[in-house]
Amino acid sequence: MTDYYAVLGVSRDATSEEIKRAYRKLAMQHHPDRNPGDAAAAEKFKEIGAAYEVLSDPQKRQMFDLGADPRGPGASAGAAGQGFGFGGLGDIMDAFFGGGTGAGRGPQPRVRPGKDALLRVELDLADTAFGTTRDIPIDSAVRCDTCHGDGCAPGTTPVTCSTCGGRGEVQSVSRTFIGQVMTARPCHTCGATGVVIPQPCPTCGGDGRVRARRTLSVKVPAGVEDGMRIRLSGEGEVGPGGGPPGDLYVEISERPHPVFTRDGADLHCEVSIPMTTAALGGSLPLQTLDGEETLDVRPGTQSGTVLTLRARGVPRLRSDGRGHLHVHVTVVTPTKLDGEQEALLRQLAALRDDEDSLTVVGQDDGHGGLFSRLRGRSR
Repeated sequence: MTDYYAVLGVSRDATSEEIKRAYRKLAMQHHPDRNPGDAAAAEKFKEIGAAYEVLSDPQKRQMFDLGADPRGPGASAGAAGQGFGFGGLGDIMDAFFGGGTGAGRGPQPRVRPGKDALLRVELDLADTAFGTTRDIPIDSAVRCDTCHGDGCAPGTTPVTCSTCGGRGEVQSVSRTFIGQVMTARPCHTCGATGVVIPQPCPTCGGDGRVRARRTLSVKVPAGVEDGMRIRLSGEGEVGPGGGPPGDLYVEISERPHPVFTRDGADLHCEVSIPMTTAALGGSLPLQTLDGEETLDVRPGTQSGTVLTLRARGVPRLRSDGRGHLHVHVTVVTPTKLDGEQEALLRQLAALRDDEDSLTVVGQDDGHGGLFSRLRGRSR
């Protein structure tokens, strides 16, 4: 008869924990997954499996200590492996470290927190700049008023699940090469909660919540930008079983403005002025977010000049002060002139000697200019 204590390398008075540790060490060492193609290792693995089968069972161990082989007179080390199969190396780890075996996690709560919700709202530039308050309709899950969230019909209460006995999971025992292993899986009858509702609420069907439309008053602070989100705590979806609601996030979508473009707290716009105003200077009315302002154009203003109106932009979020309004000037040159206008311009050009002072950018005194260099290269 095989000495199972010697196979595992433990003494006859070894505790169950010592036997388990010895088997775990040897099983991992000789497991076929770690020794592919090694017949000796496979045979050794079967032998230590048979030894652990006997010594891990108190009754079988007692029979062995009395001189009888509890596995039968014709049993061999190989028979143990045939009876239970190898399984993967992960099966050993699951058996010892609780990967789906042994004691379960217990019932899961039926009342769970709700999810967060996201809502987008479109606003004009003036609303995002100076702030506003909007009443926004929202469809979401709210607590059922009939059952107050518990999901039961009035006058009834949840009862313990008869399938799992309130544990929230169903346990089963299977035989493996290491002996009997207990596994647990969630109970499908109660959804792992341990309780069932015999008479669901007629309004919510036992969920504890219903969908409804409500109106929220949302305060938008001054200076918000496109894409920013405002958090409303506790205004999201109510959870299953009437659980606490999540949060509602209101995302700002700023509509394009017909005149201004925004860059943070600064605003930009373009204005076109006639060449006479650009040359002589003047004042132009300009509509801003604060109303009509007067734009001073200095004499000799060139196309592309940027005039800045300070503190006429958007208020800065969470800080004092405002951005600026940058006005980009474009000088418009007339394309059609009547006879009198053309005569006056020619007279002005003659007075300024403009016709004799025309130059090409990049050309100097005529000796080393761009065209002179080009002519020199062509010779």
